[in-house]
Amino acid sequence: MTVASGAVPAAARASGTSGTNGTLPVIAVTGMAFEASIAAGKGADGIAAVYAARADLLERALVAALDRGASGVISFGTAGGLGPDLEPGTLVIAHAVDGPFGRVACDAAWSERIAAALLDSPLAVQTRRGVEAAVAAPLTGAADKAALHQSSGGALAVDMESHLAAAAAAARGLPFAICRAVVDPAWRSLPKAAMAGLRDDGSTAVLPILRELARDPLQLGGLLRVAADAGAARKALTAARRVLIASGAFFPG
Repeated sequence: MTVASGAVPAAARASGTSGTNGTLPVIAVTGMAFEASIAAGKGADGIAAVYAARADLLERALVAALDRGASGVISFGTAGGLGPDLEPGTLVIAHAVDGPFGRVACDAAWSERIAAALLDSPLAVQTRRGVEAAVAAPLTGAADKAALHQSSGGALAVDMESHLAAAAAAARGLPFAICRAVVDPAWRSLPKAAMAGLRDDGSTAVLPILRELARDPLQLGGLLRVAADAGAARKALTAARRVLIASGAFFPG
């Protein structure tokens, strides 16, 4: 699915429409194009998705979306696993994000509605509550994930967008929530090829991945495992969105 470009500065994109019945949309903050595609759906559910892999581009896109009006901000997408028992596809509904700006609480009522909807669905067995960690640079090694899990007081997962989304929501006085699906589990280190194709705007280029594989073909096995994990995370996110839209929990109360 292609994410439609909106009136956002170059190298960052937004998709979605205003909320149903003329209400303001929820802004879904993601890092990658495929996450934004899942969040935005077909653009008729009152969700506007913004994405970019580079922080300054994401902040620019988020500010532009918020300037158009919003009812809330949700960090929605994939995350690296930190909890040692979390399999790919585990859904983390956070009550706070711990990152470069300190620990910022999510909106308790909204987060509880999200968790309750998922726990009352077939996704209950893969839904967890806890803290989400946030970092400014990719965390790809198993040892680094273990260290962050410990230093963060047991954060379940990590991403690069939640702290930015939390700060933007707080600045506007908007409710904030987190729904993230584990893609690479805590015990798995990512091969260099897995990150080689990620562009600053959150899209993916195939040629750099092929070049990295040509340089070190032994990465192929690890890359195939990453692809399988990504499939599990994508499936979980898609199913979670469906549940949250049907229940109304994707939107603040």
